[in-house]
Amino acid sequence: MPGNPEAEAKKDLGNKAFAAKEYDEAIKHYTAAISIDSKNCVYFSNRSACHGGKGDWEKAANDAKECIKVNPEFIKGYYRLANAQSEQNQFDAALSTVRQGMAVDSNNPQLQKQMRQIKAKRDNQRRVENATKTATSAAAESAPIRSLDPSVVKEVQDLQAQLRTTAKEFRDVQGRIRRAQLAKRTSELTKNQLKELPDGSYSKLYRPVGKMFMLASESEINAHLDETIEKEGKNETSLSSKMEYLEKMMKSQQQNIQELTKSASE
Repeated sequence: MPGNPEAEAKKDLGNKAFAAKEYDEAIKHYTAAISIDSKNCVYFSNRSACHGGKGDWEKAANDAKECIKVNPEFIKGYYRLANAQSEQNQFDAALSTVRQGMAVDSNNPQLQKQMRQIKAKRDNQRRVENATKTATSAAAESAPIRSLDPSVVKEVQDLQAQLRTTAKEFRDVQGRIRRAQLAKRTSELTKNQLKELPDGSYSKLYRPVGKMFMLASESEINAHLDETIEKEGKNETSLSSKMEYLEKMMKSQQQNIQELTKSASE
């Protein structure tokens, strides 16, 4: 059944603004569409994507929930909600949402891929928390070393300084991974949204070039998005390997501190 023509016109304007990453403008148009027809789940889904593009994951989750409420059969609603929950580190809730979506379509490849991504992100977060505890624990052990031999104290202090440096680098890499993931997901969302645009809409779309925007064709926009997705995917993989290495290094440094202080106090 076709949607309300007036609401659909607002949605089309929102789609064009979204493609140009003008999220506030897109939100305005999708909100107008919702005010005309609040029973169309697509409008809530698209507005959720806009909030996600801005990094406002709480609002993205709220719109995704409304999307599912309006149409529980619309798979993209579950994808949007799980993504927003994952971005807020609500991994158990996100996995539960994906399972709800797969109860509707058990063979949906997008949800299957999302399930793997959320589990990987959850495991990564646990590694980060463990590594942070490692660094904190090692720092807490610095107090009793003053009673040791001065040469041992100096060696322990050097090791603790190395551990702090490694922990700082670990946090830096973690932040870079998040930025790479966000850039990749934003490009994927934009690419998916472009597929929903009506024919001819590409005539007034733009792609970012540095701090400017340049009028671009359909093929140029998709090529740019594909390039970004591939680049950030490789960047994420490389940084994840580095983070695992740094985590092992911190554990080794902590163990060295513990062994040194233990042997010196015996």
